[in-house]
Amino acid sequence: MASVIEINDLHSLGAYRMQWNALMADTPRASFFHTFDWLSIYWRHFGGDQKLRVLIVEAAGKVIGIVPLCVRREKRSFGHVRVLTYPLEGWGMWYSPIGSAQAATLAMAMRHISQTPRDWDLIDLPWTDSDLSDRGRTARAMNTAGLTCHQQQDESTSVIELAGDWEGYLASRTRKTRHEIRRTRKRLEEQGTIEYVRHRPEPLRAGDGEPNWSLYDECEEVARHSWQADLIDGNTISHERYRPFLRKAHEAAAALGMLDVNLLRVNGRAVAFNYNYHFDGVVFGLRMGYRADFPNKGAGSTLVMMTVEDSFARGDRRFELGVGDQAYKHRIRTHEEFSHRLTHAPITSWRSQAVRLSRWMKSRQATQKVAS
Repeated sequence: MASVIEINDLHSLGAYRMQWNALMADTPRASFFHTFDWLSIYWRHFGGDQKLRVLIVEAAGKVIGIVPLCVRREKRSFGHVRVLTYPLEGWGMWYSPIGSAQAATLAMAMRHISQTPRDWDLIDLPWTDSDLSDRGRTARAMNTAGLTCHQQQDESTSVIELAGDWEGYLASRTRKTRHEIRRTRKRLEEQGTIEYVRHRPEPLRAGDGEPNWSLYDECEEVARHSWQADLIDGNTISHERYRPFLRKAHEAAAALGMLDVNLLRVNGRAVAFNYNYHFDGVVFGLRMGYRADFPNKGAGSTLVMMTVEDSFARGDRRFELGVGDQAYKHRIRTHEEFSHRLTHAPITSWRSQAVRLSRWMKSRQATQKVAS
């Protein structure tokens, strides 16, 4: 018989760390963001004004799935809304329950949510891979539990499928793109000696787990001199609010063998960085930047292409360039993928209905703008 255990604090959750780690390997689209370490570090830095609701699903006395959730107060124009959601907060692109038994885990979790006292105004589950791995499981589980949901397309990521080899990939790009890749690299080489460094340690359990702090410090230094450093509400790796959090995450990712740091130096000076996580042959681009005061503006794009070329050589399967639809991604991606947002707005909660109406109006305006 299946059952659900709800955990509301990190100390108690620590008892399930081994089961969590065992389920990770079979989690669809798993990444560093699905690890116990990620949640633990995120929660210690940003969980103070949130409520932890991690649902442990057991069957025949064995943990078959884990659903990390939290209740967060989000500010809207009409006031605050209590939102039951995944504890990712926009850092990654995909999220889901931990483990392979997704359908059973989601069904039990949603039933539990529907039968326990409501401490939320809205259920909001973004970062769902409805097209490939989820395949409607989350929506079915919510609807069956009486939590009627609305689904809409949300974020996008540009993907480079690393099938074949580097030369074959280059040949698949337009002539203009190939010319630009070669031209920017040549111009960079004319500046002096270029050095590409990639740090991808093996896990601590294999005798490695080296964070390479000197390399990370160089990335921070580049970030401080990038155009993004002037954004007050930004979250670059040098931002004072996020810096302690990202450094702890860096250490944990290195220990797990999920770290991927790329740096470009010209004449010994760091001019661009590309900071990623990786797992099971998939590279996820978290942050990148280049020095705004460096005369060659192609340093950032050159580093990206050097990283992709090296990923082909290493045998990586995919390179996800991260959330966002910047123009340069169009030229180098092989395709685009979209996450979906699943929302349940109780009819009895005026706050949740206000959020739903606001999103509907924004979606309608966006559709009309495209049509015109």
